Amino acid sequence: MNHIKLKTTLTMALSLMAATSAQAETKTAVFGGGCFWCTEADFDKVPGVLKTISGYAGGQYKDPDYKVVSAGRTDHTEVVEVTYDDTKVSYSQLVEYFWKTIDPTVKNRQFCDSGTQYRSGFYYLNEEQKKVAEASKAKLQATGKFKTIYTEVAPVVKFYPAEEYHQDYYIKNPVRYGYYRNGCGRDKRLEELWGPKASR
Repeated sequence: MNHIKLKTTLTMALSLMAATSAQAETKTAVFGGGCFWCTEADFDKVPGVLKTISGYAGGQYKDPDYKVVSAGRTDHTEVVEVTYDDTKVSYSQLVEYFWKTIDPTVKNRQFCDSGTQYRSGFYYLNEEQKKVAEASKAKLQATGKFKTIYTEVAPVVKFYPAEEYHQDYYIKNPVRYGYYRNGCGRDKRLEELWGPKASR
């Protein structure tokens, strides 16, 4: 009986240690890349990304919803909150990956979507993320690849999850999503900016 109790206790302790370790390695980042359906789909492909949530950030307006944000009546932009395993992918790597999913040469728009709600940006949660994002932007600017980079580096302020029907939209509605993404010219423009997908 004591042996069984000891084994159970040991198993529980090991499970708790594993959970604590996993929790310690889990971090969060927020990116705005225009349509959050597309940004979510892009980040879900990254090894080490555990979860993505579409939402709104970068503004002071309280409790925004899709109706007011998409109409441009708030100061928020569409973003995706990315939860990732820092032992498998770093914030710096996510930043570098993110560049290849957006068009940094345009202001207050991404592809076929225009308005401040579709501006691109790194929305930092702490000073470390701010420094990494700013350094990456400065490095890209220094290459001379683009005359002007409009992608902003700004605080999250507060993240608001979008309505449930927006979450995993590309999975729930693959045909509509594919039609939208192709019609918007997103991948065609990305290839013009960054080269073929295989080399990005």
